[in-house]
Amino acid sequence: MLYMLEITGESDYRATMHRYWENFGEPPEAREFANRLALGVIAHRRDIDARISACSHNWKLSRMSYVDRNILRLAVFELLHCEDIPPKVTINEAIEIGKRFGDRESGAFINGILDQIYRGLALAGTAGETDPPAPDH
Repeated sequence: MLYMLEITGESDYRATMHRYWENFGEPPEAREFANRLALGVIAHRRDIDARISACSHNWKLSRMSYVDRNILRLAVFELLHCEDIPPKVTINEAIEIGKRFGDRESGAFINGILDQIYRGLALAGTAGETDPPAPDH
């Protein structure tokens, strides 16, 4: 969904989400979880992007591939707001998704950025704080 939103430039995320589920029907529990994550990234995107940018010293967010950028956004959201998902699971899943759908460097790139972000959160004691409110768009 996040990839679709970015590729299409659609400003109505609800319409994009609806289109996504029309084409990729999943069990209700998967849909609920995916919507929770997508809406969380949408609601917190400014903060998430700032954190990614701060840790990607040689790469501007706009130069990252759509795939890598959205995997990172999703993982950072999970690290910040999903106490029910262990951080190591989030990081490992993001790396594996990057390897599968990104280019040959994606796994290492994603690992490097998420490792920095997680270490910063762990030091501050703020990993996995709360679930997000729904976006008001």
